[in-house]
Amino acid sequence: MTCRPGCGACCIAPSISTRLPGMPEGKPAGVRCAQLSTDNQCMLFGMPERPAVCASFPVMAEHCGADRDEALARLAEMERMTAHIRKGDDRT
Repeated sequence: MTCRPGCGACCIAPSISTRLPGMPEGKPAGVRCAQLSTDNQCMLFGMPERPAVCASFPVMAEHCGADRDEALARLAEMERMTAHIRKGDDRT
């Protein structure tokens, strides 16, 4: 599967805790990445500055859904469901 052109949901919905160009403190969930172009393309794609978490994020149908709105909703829900794990809280 390849990315949906003009989507950018994976650069908006999830948080990124690592430093990236233009966002030295990382990126909060629901905030557009500073490296997302106006046509929703990653400006760091294929570059060494791209965070490892971004490069390793899998493009999967269950993440992307049928359209951009569905992708944003699904990824926001994944973010919500896993936020406690990143904060060191082990509840399920």
